Amino acid sequence: MDTGGRILLVLSIAAAFLVPMSNAWLPASSAFQIPTWVLSLLGKYLCYALLALALDLVWGFCGILSLGHGAFFALGGYAMGMYLMRQIGTRGVYGNAELPDFMVFLNWKELPWYWYGFEHFWFAMLMVLLVPGVLALVFGWFAFRSRVTGVYLSIITQALTYALLLAFFRNDMGFGGNNGLTDFKDIIGFDIQSDGVRRTLFASSALSLALGYVICRLLVTSKFGRVLVSIRDAESRARFLGYRVEHYKLLAFVVSAMMAGLAGALYVPQVGIINPSEFSPANSIEAVIWVAVGGRGTLYGAALGALVVNFAKSWFTGALPEVWLYLLGALFICTTLFLPRGIAGVVPRLFKRFDGGLVGLISGLWRRPKEDAR
Repeated sequence: MDTGGRILLVLSIAAAFLVPMSNAWLPASSAFQIPTWVLSLLGKYLCYALLALALDLVWGFCGILSLGHGAFFALGGYAMGMYLMRQIGTRGVYGNAELPDFMVFLNWKELPWYWYGFEHFWFAMLMVLLVPGVLALVFGWFAFRSRVTGVYLSIITQALTYALLLAFFRNDMGFGGNNGLTDFKDIIGFDIQSDGVRRTLFASSALSLALGYVICRLLVTSKFGRVLVSIRDAESRARFLGYRVEHYKLLAFVVSAMMAGLAGALYVPQVGIINPSEFSPANSIEAVIWVAVGGRGTLYGAALGALVVNFAKSWFTGALPEVWLYLLGALFICTTLFLPRGIAGVVPRLFKRFDGGLVGLISGLWRRPKEDAR
Protein backbone atom coordinates (compact mmCIF):
# COMPACT_ATOMS: atom_id res chain seq x y z
CA MET A 1 0.00 0.00 0.00
CA ASP A 2 1.34 3.46 -0.88
CA THR A 3 2.29 6.01 1.77
CA GLY A 4 -0.61 8.33 0.97
CA GLY A 5 -3.07 5.49 1.42
CA ARG A 6 -1.58 4.57 4.80
CA ILE A 7 -1.87 8.17 5.93
CA LEU A 8 -5.50 8.33 4.80
CA LEU A 9 -6.34 5.14 6.68
CA VAL A 10 -4.59 6.23 9.88
CA LEU A 11 -6.16 9.69 9.83
CA SER A 12 -9.65 8.34 9.05
CA ILE A 13 -9.58 5.75 11.83
CA ALA A 14 -7.98 8.19 14.29
CA ALA A 15 -10.58 10.85 13.45
CA ALA A 16 -13.40 8.35 13.99
CA PHE A 17 -12.39 8.12 17.66
CA LEU A 18 -10.51 11.31 18.54
CA VAL A 19 -12.89 13.88 17.06
CA PRO A 20 -16.02 12.56 18.86
CA MET A 21 -13.98 12.23 22.07
CA SER A 22 -12.91 15.86 21.75
CA ASN A 23 -16.53 16.90 21.32
CA ALA A 24 -17.76 14.81 24.25
CA TRP A 25 -15.04 15.08 26.88
CA LEU A 26 -13.31 18.42 26.48
CA PRO A 27 -14.91 21.57 27.94
CA ALA A 28 -16.19 24.27 25.61
CA SER A 29 -13.45 26.59 26.86
CA SER A 30 -10.71 24.25 25.56
CA ALA A 31 -8.96 25.16 22.33
CA PHE A 32 -9.10 21.48 21.29
CA GLN A 33 -12.83 21.06 21.82
CA ILE A 34 -14.70 20.54 18.54
CA PRO A 35 -18.24 21.99 18.59
CA THR A 36 -21.13 19.86 17.39
CA TRP A 37 -21.78 22.05 14.35
CA VAL A 38 -18.15 21.63 13.26
CA LEU A 39 -18.52 17.89 13.82
CA SER A 40 -21.47 17.76 11.43
CA LEU A 41 -19.64 19.90 8.87
CA LEU A 42 -16.61 17.61 8.96
CA GLY A 43 -18.90 14.60 8.65
CA LYS A 44 -20.38 16.12 5.50
CA TYR A 45 -16.87 16.57 4.09
CA LEU A 46 -16.11 12.90 4.76
CA CYS A 47 -19.23 11.89 2.81
CA TYR A 48 -18.00 13.97 -0.11
CA ALA A 49 -14.60 12.29 0.20
CA LEU A 50 -16.24 8.87 -0.07
CA LEU A 51 -18.11 10.04 -3.18
CA ALA A 52 -14.84 11.27 -4.71
CA LEU A 53 -13.22 7.92 -3.90
CA ALA A 54 -16.03 6.11 -5.71
CA LEU A 55 -15.65 8.35 -8.75
CA ASP A 56 -11.88 7.88 -8.85
CA LEU A 57 -12.34 4.11 -9.02
CA VAL A 58 -14.08 4.35 -12.39
CA TRP A 59 -12.42 7.48 -13.78
CA GLY A 60 -8.87 7.12 -12.53
CA PHE A 61 -8.49 3.38 -13.11
CA CYS A 62 -11.04 2.53 -15.79
CA GLY A 63 -11.20 5.74 -17.81
CA ILE A 64 -14.97 6.18 -17.33
CA LEU A 65 -15.56 9.89 -16.84
CA SER A 66 -18.95 9.80 -15.15
CA LEU A 67 -20.81 13.10 -14.92
CA GLY A 68 -23.73 11.42 -13.18
CA HIS A 69 -22.36 10.08 -9.92
CA GLY A 70 -24.40 12.69 -8.10
CA ALA A 71 -27.44 10.61 -9.07
CA PHE A 72 -26.18 7.56 -7.17
CA PHE A 73 -25.29 9.78 -4.22
CA ALA A 74 -28.79 11.30 -4.21
CA LEU A 75 -30.55 7.92 -4.56
CA GLY A 76 -28.72 6.62 -1.50
CA GLY A 77 -29.71 9.80 0.30
CA TYR A 78 -33.37 9.40 -0.65
CA ALA A 79 -33.38 5.80 0.58
CA MET A 80 -32.10 6.97 3.97
CA GLY A 81 -34.51 9.94 3.92
CA MET A 82 -37.48 7.61 3.36
CA TYR A 83 -36.48 5.58 6.41
CA LEU A 84 -36.15 8.76 8.50
CA MET A 85 -39.55 9.99 7.32
CA ARG A 86 -41.19 6.71 8.35
CA GLN A 87 -39.76 7.18 11.86
CA ILE A 88 -41.65 10.47 12.39
CA GLY A 89 -45.03 8.77 12.84
CA THR A 90 -47.63 10.83 14.69
CA ARG A 91 -45.10 13.57 15.54
CA GLY A 92 -45.57 15.16 12.12
CA VAL A 93 -47.53 18.34 11.54
CA TYR A 94 -50.66 16.41 10.56
CA GLY A 95 -50.22 13.59 13.09
CA ASN A 96 -50.67 10.80 10.52
CA ALA A 97 -48.99 7.61 11.67
CA GLU A 98 -48.58 6.18 8.16
CA LEU A 99 -48.31 9.03 5.67
CA PRO A 100 -45.50 11.64 5.71
CA ASP A 101 -46.70 15.24 6.02
CA PHE A 102 -46.20 16.08 2.35
CA MET A 103 -48.45 13.19 1.32
CA VAL A 104 -51.19 14.34 3.68
CA PHE A 105 -50.87 17.87 2.31
CA LEU A 106 -51.19 16.56 -1.27
CA ASN A 107 -54.27 14.46 -0.33
CA TRP A 108 -52.63 11.07 -0.78
CA LYS A 109 -54.94 8.38 0.64
CA GLU A 110 -52.48 5.55 1.14
CA LEU A 111 -48.77 4.92 1.24
CA PRO A 112 -47.25 4.05 -2.19
CA TRP A 113 -45.99 0.51 -2.52
CA TYR A 114 -42.37 1.60 -2.99
CA TRP A 115 -42.40 3.08 0.53
CA TYR A 116 -43.15 -0.31 2.08
CA GLY A 117 -40.36 -1.72 4.21
CA PHE A 118 -38.65 1.61 4.86
CA GLU A 119 -39.82 1.58 8.47
CA HIS A 120 -37.01 -0.94 9.05
CA PHE A 121 -33.41 0.27 9.22
CA TRP A 122 -31.96 -2.91 7.72
CA PHE A 123 -34.27 -2.65 4.72
CA ALA A 124 -33.36 1.01 4.19
CA MET A 125 -29.63 0.22 4.29
CA LEU A 126 -30.18 -2.59 1.80
CA MET A 127 -31.93 -0.14 -0.53
CA VAL A 128 -29.12 2.39 -0.03
CA LEU A 129 -26.81 -0.09 -1.77
CA LEU A 130 -29.28 -1.91 -4.00
CA VAL A 131 -31.05 1.01 -5.72
CA PRO A 132 -27.89 2.80 -6.97
CA GLY A 133 -26.32 -0.58 -7.75
CA VAL A 134 -29.27 -1.77 -9.86
CA LEU A 135 -29.47 1.54 -11.72
CA ALA A 136 -25.74 1.37 -12.47
CA LEU A 137 -26.11 -2.26 -13.56
CA VAL A 138 -28.94 -1.54 -16.00
CA PHE A 139 -27.41 1.67 -17.33
CA GLY A 140 -23.92 0.19 -17.61
CA TRP A 141 -25.16 -3.00 -19.24
CA PHE A 142 -26.66 -1.13 -22.17
CA ALA A 143 -23.95 1.54 -22.40
CA PHE A 144 -20.92 -0.76 -22.22
CA ARG A 145 -22.42 -3.44 -24.45
CA SER A 146 -23.02 -0.72 -27.04
CA ARG A 147 -19.37 0.33 -26.62
CA VAL A 148 -20.28 3.90 -25.75
CA THR A 149 -17.08 5.55 -24.53
CA GLY A 150 -15.39 8.89 -24.06
CA VAL A 151 -17.33 12.11 -24.17
CA TYR A 152 -20.48 10.35 -25.40
CA LEU A 153 -20.63 8.24 -22.24
CA SER A 154 -20.04 11.34 -20.11
CA ILE A 155 -22.94 13.13 -21.78
CA ILE A 156 -25.24 10.15 -21.29
CA THR A 157 -24.41 9.93 -17.57
CA GLN A 158 -25.14 13.65 -17.24
CA ALA A 159 -28.44 13.19 -19.08
CA LEU A 160 -29.32 10.39 -16.65
CA THR A 161 -28.90 12.54 -13.57
CA TYR A 162 -30.75 15.44 -15.19
CA ALA A 163 -33.67 13.15 -16.05
CA LEU A 164 -33.82 12.02 -12.42
CA LEU A 165 -33.69 15.65 -11.32
CA LEU A 166 -36.78 16.44 -13.39
CA ALA A 167 -38.58 13.30 -12.23
CA PHE A 168 -38.00 13.89 -8.51
CA PHE A 169 -39.21 17.48 -8.82
CA ARG A 170 -42.70 16.16 -9.64
CA ASN A 171 -45.10 15.98 -6.69
CA ASP A 172 -46.78 12.86 -8.07
CA MET A 173 -43.54 10.87 -7.78
CA GLY A 174 -44.15 10.53 -4.05
CA PHE A 175 -40.79 11.90 -2.85
CA GLY A 176 -41.77 15.35 -1.64
CA GLY A 177 -41.39 17.25 -4.92
CA ASN A 178 -39.12 20.27 -4.85
CA ASN A 179 -39.21 20.40 -1.03
CA GLY A 180 -37.82 16.91 -0.71
CA LEU A 181 -37.65 15.04 2.61
CA THR A 182 -36.87 16.82 5.88
CA ASP A 183 -37.97 17.39 9.49
CA PHE A 184 -36.34 14.14 10.61
CA LYS A 185 -36.79 13.09 14.25
CA ASP A 186 -35.12 9.76 15.05
CA ILE A 187 -32.64 7.26 13.69
CA ILE A 188 -32.72 3.75 15.16
CA GLY A 189 -34.73 5.13 18.07
CA PHE A 190 -32.32 7.95 18.99
CA ASP A 191 -32.88 11.68 18.62
CA ILE A 192 -31.15 12.67 15.39
CA GLN A 193 -30.32 16.12 16.78
CA SER A 194 -28.56 14.83 19.89
CA ASP A 195 -24.82 15.22 20.26
CA GLY A 196 -24.37 11.47 20.70
CA VAL A 197 -25.99 10.70 17.36
CA ARG A 198 -23.93 13.42 15.67
CA ARG A 199 -20.75 11.82 17.02
CA THR A 200 -21.87 8.39 15.85
CA LEU A 201 -22.66 9.67 12.37
CA PHE A 202 -19.26 11.34 12.11
CA ALA A 203 -17.47 8.18 13.26
CA SER A 204 -19.52 6.11 10.78
CA SER A 205 -18.55 8.48 7.97
CA ALA A 206 -14.85 8.31 8.85
CA LEU A 207 -14.85 4.51 9.13
CA SER A 208 -16.84 4.18 5.89
CA LEU A 209 -14.22 6.28 4.13
CA ALA A 210 -11.47 4.02 5.46
CA LEU A 211 -13.41 0.89 4.45
CA GLY A 212 -14.15 2.34 1.02
CA TYR A 213 -10.48 3.05 0.47
CA VAL A 214 -9.51 -0.50 1.47
CA ILE A 215 -12.08 -2.01 -0.91
CA CYS A 216 -10.96 0.18 -3.79
CA ARG A 217 -7.32 -0.50 -3.06
CA LEU A 218 -7.86 -4.25 -3.02
CA LEU A 219 -9.66 -4.01 -6.35
CA VAL A 220 -7.08 -1.87 -8.16
CA THR A 221 -4.05 -3.82 -6.91
CA SER A 222 -5.51 -7.17 -7.97
CA LYS A 223 -5.51 -8.76 -11.41
CA PHE A 224 -8.93 -7.19 -11.88
CA GLY A 225 -7.40 -3.77 -11.27
CA ARG A 226 -4.59 -4.35 -13.72
CA VAL A 227 -7.13 -5.25 -16.38
CA LEU A 228 -9.04 -2.05 -15.56
CA VAL A 229 -5.89 0.00 -16.13
CA SER A 230 -5.27 -1.78 -19.43
CA ILE A 231 -8.84 -0.96 -20.48
CA ARG A 232 -8.27 2.66 -19.53
CA ASP A 233 -5.04 2.91 -21.53
CA ALA A 234 -5.91 0.74 -24.54
CA GLU A 235 -9.42 -0.67 -24.54
CA SER A 236 -9.23 -2.10 -28.06
CA ARG A 237 -6.04 -4.01 -27.23
CA ALA A 238 -7.57 -5.43 -24.05
CA ARG A 239 -10.58 -6.56 -26.07
CA PHE A 240 -8.29 -8.10 -28.70
CA LEU A 241 -6.51 -10.11 -25.98
CA GLY A 242 -9.80 -11.77 -25.12
CA TYR A 243 -10.97 -9.83 -22.06
CA ARG A 244 -14.69 -9.15 -21.76
CA VAL A 245 -14.17 -5.44 -21.36
CA GLU A 246 -17.83 -4.64 -20.72
CA HIS A 247 -17.93 -7.05 -17.76
CA TYR A 248 -14.92 -5.43 -16.07
CA LYS A 249 -16.26 -1.93 -16.62
CA LEU A 250 -19.72 -2.95 -15.43
CA LEU A 251 -18.46 -4.43 -12.15
CA ALA A 252 -16.33 -1.37 -11.39
CA PHE A 253 -19.25 0.92 -12.22
CA VAL A 254 -21.67 -0.95 -9.95
CA VAL A 255 -19.25 -1.02 -7.01
CA SER A 256 -18.61 2.69 -7.48
CA ALA A 257 -22.34 3.46 -7.57
CA MET A 258 -22.96 1.52 -4.36
CA MET A 259 -20.18 3.42 -2.60
CA ALA A 260 -21.70 6.71 -3.79
CA GLY A 261 -25.10 5.59 -2.46
CA LEU A 262 -23.59 4.85 0.95
CA ALA A 263 -22.01 8.31 0.97
CA GLY A 264 -25.42 9.85 0.28
CA ALA A 265 -27.04 7.82 3.06
CA LEU A 266 -24.50 9.09 5.59
CA TYR A 267 -24.85 12.63 4.27
CA VAL A 268 -28.62 13.04 4.72
CA PRO A 269 -28.97 12.61 8.51
CA GLN A 270 -26.04 14.99 9.05
CA VAL A 271 -27.47 17.82 6.93
CA GLY A 272 -31.12 17.12 7.79
CA ILE A 273 -32.61 17.27 4.30
CA ILE A 274 -32.58 15.65 0.87
CA ASN A 275 -34.23 17.26 -2.15
CA PRO A 276 -33.96 17.05 -5.97
CA SER A 277 -31.17 19.64 -6.08
CA GLU A 278 -28.80 16.82 -5.11
CA PHE A 279 -29.38 15.41 -8.61
CA SER A 280 -28.11 18.61 -10.19
CA PRO A 281 -25.51 17.91 -12.90
CA ALA A 282 -23.39 20.68 -11.36
CA ASN A 283 -22.88 18.50 -8.28
CA SER A 284 -21.52 15.65 -10.38
CA ILE A 285 -19.22 18.02 -12.26
CA GLU A 286 -17.96 19.42 -8.97
CA ALA A 287 -17.12 15.89 -7.84
CA VAL A 288 -14.97 15.50 -10.96
CA ILE A 289 -13.11 18.66 -9.93
CA TRP A 290 -12.46 17.20 -6.49
CA VAL A 291 -10.84 14.14 -8.04
CA ALA A 292 -8.79 16.17 -10.51
CA VAL A 293 -7.54 18.57 -7.84
CA GLY A 294 -6.67 15.79 -5.41
CA GLY A 295 -5.06 13.49 -7.94
CA ARG A 296 -6.81 11.19 -10.36
CA GLY A 297 -5.85 7.52 -10.15
CA THR A 298 -4.48 7.69 -6.59
CA LEU A 299 -7.65 7.05 -4.52
CA TYR A 300 -6.32 8.88 -1.47
CA GLY A 301 -5.78 11.97 -3.61
CA ALA A 302 -9.45 11.99 -4.60
CA ALA A 303 -10.49 11.99 -0.94
CA LEU A 304 -7.96 14.72 -0.20
CA GLY A 305 -9.25 16.83 -3.07
CA ALA A 306 -12.84 16.57 -1.80
CA LEU A 307 -11.78 17.70 1.67
CA VAL A 308 -9.64 20.59 0.44
CA VAL A 309 -12.11 21.94 -2.13
CA ASN A 310 -15.11 21.73 0.20
CA PHE A 311 -13.22 23.39 3.04
CA ALA A 312 -12.32 26.20 0.64
CA LYS A 313 -15.93 26.36 -0.53
CA SER A 314 -17.21 26.76 3.03
CA TRP A 315 -14.75 29.53 3.73
CA PHE A 316 -15.09 31.46 0.48
CA THR A 317 -18.88 31.22 0.29
CA GLY A 318 -18.94 32.88 3.70
CA ALA A 319 -16.23 35.46 3.09
CA LEU A 320 -16.43 36.09 -0.67
CA PRO A 321 -19.57 34.34 -1.97
CA GLU A 322 -19.64 36.22 -5.26
CA VAL A 323 -16.20 34.98 -6.38
CA TRP A 324 -16.31 31.32 -5.31
CA LEU A 325 -17.43 29.88 -8.68
CA TYR A 326 -14.72 31.84 -10.47
CA LEU A 327 -12.14 30.51 -8.03
CA LEU A 328 -13.40 26.97 -8.51
CA GLY A 329 -13.09 27.27 -12.28
CA ALA A 330 -9.63 28.81 -11.98
CA LEU A 331 -8.58 26.02 -9.62
CA PHE A 332 -9.62 23.36 -12.13
CA ILE A 333 -7.84 25.11 -15.01
CA CYS A 334 -4.64 25.61 -13.00
CA THR A 335 -4.69 21.99 -11.87
CA THR A 336 -5.09 20.77 -15.45
CA LEU A 337 -2.27 22.98 -16.76
CA PHE A 338 0.27 22.94 -13.94
CA LEU A 339 -0.61 20.03 -11.64
CA PRO A 340 -1.74 17.17 -13.91
CA ARG A 341 -1.33 14.72 -11.04
CA GLY A 342 -3.16 16.94 -8.55
CA ILE A 343 -2.21 17.58 -4.96
CA ALA A 344 -1.20 13.95 -4.49
CA GLY A 345 1.54 14.40 -7.09
CA VAL A 346 3.02 17.58 -5.64
CA VAL A 347 4.94 16.24 -2.65
CA PRO A 348 6.72 13.37 -4.46
CA ARG A 349 7.65 15.77 -7.23
CA LEU A 350 9.07 18.24 -4.73
CA PHE A 351 11.31 15.57 -3.24
CA LYS A 352 12.38 14.52 -6.73
CA ARG A 353 13.12 18.04 -7.97
CA PHE A 354 14.38 19.69 -4.81
CA ASP A 355 18.06 20.54 -5.16
CA GLY A 356 18.59 22.36 -1.88
CA GLY A 357 17.40 25.80 -3.00
CA LEU A 358 14.23 27.80 -3.40
CA VAL A 359 14.54 27.77 -7.20
CA GLY A 360 14.54 23.99 -7.26
CA LEU A 361 11.56 23.91 -4.92
CA ILE A 362 9.48 26.19 -7.15
CA SER A 363 10.50 24.43 -10.35
CA GLY A 364 9.64 21.09 -8.81
CA LEU A 365 6.16 22.35 -8.05
CA TRP A 366 5.26 23.72 -11.47
CA ARG A 367 7.32 21.79 -13.99
CA ARG A 368 5.85 18.69 -15.56
CA PRO A 369 7.74 15.43 -15.07
CA LYS A 370 9.36 13.90 -18.15
CA GLU A 371 6.96 11.00 -18.15
CA ASP A 372 4.02 13.43 -18.31
CA ALA A 373 5.60 15.20 -21.25
CA ARG A 374 5.89 11.94 -23.11
